[in-house]
Amino acid sequence: MALAAISFGAIAKTPVYLDRTAPIEARVEDALSRMTLEEKVRLCHAQAKFSSHGVPRLGIPEIWMSDGPHGVRGEVNWNDWGYARWTNDSVTAFPALTALAATWNPEMSAIYGKNVGEEARFREKDVLLGPGVNIYRTPLNGRNFEYMGEDPYLAGEMVVPYIKELQKNGVAACVKHFALNNQEKWRSSVDVSLSDRALYEIYLPAFKKAVVDGGAWSIMGAYNRIWGQHCCHNERLLTDILRDEWGFDGCVITDWGGAHDTREAALNGLDIEMGSYTNGLTSESEFTFDDYFLARPYLAMIQKGEVSDSTVNAKARNVLRLIFRTAMDTEKPFGSLASKEHYDAAKQIGDESIVLLKNNGILPLDPAKHKNILVVGENATRMLNQGGGSSELKAKDIYSPLDALRKTFGKGVRYAAGYKTGRSLYESEEIIPQPILDSLRREAVEMAKTADVVIYIGGLNKNGFQDCESSDRREYNLPWGQDRIIEELVAANPNLVVANISGNAYAMPWLDKVPAVIQSWYLGTMIGPSMADVISGKVNPSGKLPFSFPKRIEDNGAHSFGEICYPGVEDASKGPRQEYLDDIFVGYRWHDTKKIPALFPFGHGLSYTKFNYGKPTASAKQIKDGETLTIEIPITNTGDKEGKEIVQLYISDEKSSLPRPVKELKGFKKLTLAPGQTQNASFTVTVDDLKFFDDKAHEWVAEPGKFKVLIGASSTDIKATVPFSYSK
Repeated sequence: MALAAISFGAIAKTPVYLDRTAPIEARVEDALSRMTLEEKVRLCHAQAKFSSHGVPRLGIPEIWMSDGPHGVRGEVNWNDWGYARWTNDSVTAFPALTALAATWNPEMSAIYGKNVGEEARFREKDVLLGPGVNIYRTPLNGRNFEYMGEDPYLAGEMVVPYIKELQKNGVAACVKHFALNNQEKWRSSVDVSLSDRALYEIYLPAFKKAVVDGGAWSIMGAYNRIWGQHCCHNERLLTDILRDEWGFDGCVITDWGGAHDTREAALNGLDIEMGSYTNGLTSESEFTFDDYFLARPYLAMIQKGEVSDSTVNAKARNVLRLIFRTAMDTEKPFGSLASKEHYDAAKQIGDESIVLLKNNGILPLDPAKHKNILVVGENATRMLNQGGGSSELKAKDIYSPLDALRKTFGKGVRYAAGYKTGRSLYESEEIIPQPILDSLRREAVEMAKTADVVIYIGGLNKNGFQDCESSDRREYNLPWGQDRIIEELVAANPNLVVANISGNAYAMPWLDKVPAVIQSWYLGTMIGPSMADVISGKVNPSGKLPFSFPKRIEDNGAHSFGEICYPGVEDASKGPRQEYLDDIFVGYRWHDTKKIPALFPFGHGLSYTKFNYGKPTASAKQIKDGETLTIEIPITNTGDKEGKEIVQLYISDEKSSLPRPVKELKGFKKLTLAPGQTQNASFTVTVDDLKFFDDKAHEWVAEPGKFKVLIGASSTDIKATVPFSYSK
């Protein structure tokens, strides 16, 4: 209702709300009792590109949302995708969530959530659209860089602190994309089928942790279909699992354009519909907000008695609860934007995320000794906060790797692009003429001949068909002829350090010839200082891979069963469909079970120091229901530099009635050790850690028998084994 239509008499007669100190549920019911049917329906759909309705008559504010999760997106126009060109919406670009997962450090996750929450609060956002916890299933998924890797335990442990600290700012986390949004090709139409075991063991645990342990206030539905029904109004996902099994009391929000049917949206657990009749990224709708599925069509269905008004009461409760938790929280902090503290946090997270994949001793490079350095690669200078889709950021500052290396190593650092990729476009590409690419490659190779050391900073970027929303990668190899560039560079100068940036794994046909490889990520504002400090040794690398690097794309489970498994096949009558035939064997589970060695395994990461794993001790040799097993193992830094080691604990079931992976991650600890120092890594194993999901009984089951605790530096570098048994 427009404000002009409200009489002063009507306002004066409006009863006073319950005191703001009253329980939220009482306030929700109080507000609901005062609302008209039309006002309740209006809560359920957008009023702008990133805003949904409040109830002005009752003084209930609207909800303002922003894309995330790596920072607060620049202000977008009221009803188109263009930027509003504000001058006060420049933010800190935080590292991508793939980088956060690579820290294997929940403390970094808490720091991340706190700081990004402060920026969202300062920008007066009520909902930050993130974090994302979809599982890394194939290296070709264009959106993997927004997620937390291939393992559900790691993703679950890392997402909870982010949510808790973010929401302390009065900003709701909107955990996405629920569920199975594991590719961009056909993302709005592909129909996924999979076993309940794969659903519950691989694809749901991180979402459950976000809801049950993290207390997330909102969830974003995925674009795709599951079992023939779109995720944003999927009865099994949103009602049976999210509400009934997990007890979610928050708000379900569509991805932009994710709603497709009024009746399903009314009945199957959707609360707020956003971005309908668009592709959620670039296209615009000819329809008004009142034409949304949960707008006039929904109101008409209720008025005709085709659906019960209890459905809109349930939705309005969830939306009101979200509003009271955020926009109407009078005690929320003010927040801050692009502060030194936020830059320091971004730098700290970036420092701990970078993974040293290979090193024959060439690293670290001593700034006092290395003056004649050639840096090659477009990513040394490219603005990697731009492109990639909805996660792009209007960063106040980006400190590039090239600038940081020059600051660290001096004026002797030269630069050659080596290749060129063009502008950041989503579903098309700017084609660079081959003669230009050839010229750039030859120039770089010629300059490499006279350098003491060459640092190659390439990889992927956020153009379409790379690490980008709306399109998947076309190939597993590096694009734009980079494999040839690296081969020719190392032939011209054997002192080559490859320090690539990406959100995905890629092939490395040149690996045996290159003395050192660093895996960096989209680290945002402080990408340059973090990379320079790792290369120079000021920071000892301590990140480990949150996903496996297959040698070939065919070595990945999703690519081992033909197109039906990825990307799916087109059905003339029903649209594209896909079967997850890799089932529970995702990532290292596939490599282990099929005995296919990865190029670099899950959990792998080297250091400039060395760590010795001692003999583990166990509190018992057998556990029963209700009991726990405590494992301790001493870790000693035997090198001459302070370093951080991530100790990983896996559980192996020696015999099971259903197929199980060789091992599964069930614990990890990140220890900081001075030279010569020893610390104990302590773990507690519970009966829940032994369970698998029995899809026939629809329950988690631990079978009596023999198990092993495997403790290692990666999923393949197992340092110690502790056998034990379980009995009921």
